[in-house]
Amino acid sequence: MDLDKYKKAWENQPEETRKVSKVDIYKMAHSKSSSIVKWIFIIGILEFVLLNSLYFVVDMEEAYNEYRQLGLYNFMFYSQFVLYPILFYFLIKFYLNYKSISVVDSTKTLMDKIIKTRKTVKYYVLFNLLYVFIFGVIVSIATLKTHPEFNSKQILVSIIVTIVVLIIMVIILWCFYQLLYGILLRKLNKNYKELAKLEDLN
Repeated sequence: MDLDKYKKAWENQPEETRKVSKVDIYKMAHSKSSSIVKWIFIIGILEFVLLNSLYFVVDMEEAYNEYRQLGLYNFMFYSQFVLYPILFYFLIKFYLNYKSISVVDSTKTLMDKIIKTRKTVKYYVLFNLLYVFIFGVIVSIATLKTHPEFNSKQILVSIIVTIVVLIIMVIILWCFYQLLYGILLRKLNKNYKELAKLEDLN
């Protein structure tokens, strides 16, 4: 949808024709926005299902034994009571963002809902990145404690290596989310700008 072309054509049309054109443009913008937000919700669901399906692939008993040796079993157990409610919260927000888009929304209302959706996705990605980083730091600290024989130099090297590895992991995860949600967010942002142009035509 190229609103610049519509705008040029609009200026040379009778007022009644302009009103019809405006309705058509808005319908296109609404359809695009609804479709994009729906896909954000679908991808969020698929991501949650795929990540949790790893429980059927990974030997969780062995993994929990490792956490017990590191003294992190209780942390892992109770952290799930924090992690899953937050993840479910974001999935519900994705769904509500999709369902809230109505054909009777004004251009301004639709623009506000696009902004709200973008914020929800950004907070979701930020939460996941922070969780991975904090989890990595805690595991690294616990691992260091299992090596009391390390001298100051070895501890320093371990800390530097850990920080570098965690940064790389976060960057990889960020790229993963850019692939999953970044493309949709860019399309949603483009749609927002098109709606802003439409609002300017009023």
